[in-house]
Amino acid sequence: MLESNVKIGVTEISPRAVQQAAELNFKNGYYCCEALMATIKQEFKLDVPDSVIAMASGMAVGAGKSGCVCGAFNGGILALGMFFGRTEQNGPTNPKSVKCMELTHELHDWFKTANKKNAICCRVLTKEFNMGQGEHKEQCIFFTGLCAWKVAEIVCRECDIKNLDEVDEPCERRALSDIV
Repeated sequence: MLESNVKIGVTEISPRAVQQAAELNFKNGYYCCEALMATIKQEFKLDVPDSVIAMASGMAVGAGKSGCVCGAFNGGILALGMFFGRTEQNGPTNPKSVKCMELTHELHDWFKTANKKNAICCRVLTKEFNMGQGEHKEQCIFFTGLCAWKVAEIVCRECDIKNLDEVDEPCERRALSDIV
């Protein structure tokens, strides 16, 4: 069991419920990265300031609307760092640094496969859509949920939190109207 940097206020959780909460947070007005951070904070009952949500604001839409790295993936990286990152300046062999890098790499490889586009670049992931419209928003909401699910799955595994899901995979993509 890995010790988290933050005090986790739950002993059991459903990563699928985390996924759906992240989708709803996005639909209700957060950007992808903010929705992921807000959801992880809420669902794991973390005693961290709301500034963890605010620090994610600029990472949305591929980092400041640049279309680079997917904001949902950026949120996943931030969340993993919040749980498992280091705060000491003691070189690249620090066990926390090594473990956080391993977990981030796991998220990266998993997300590239899970999104079925083999990419983490926002521009590539959204190239066939009009930004912020219908299918684009639906896909980005889904990708936010996917990353939130994987972060929750990793945190459960690494921190010995009981995973309440009977199915160890994320929920299927839902239409915007079904996200309530």
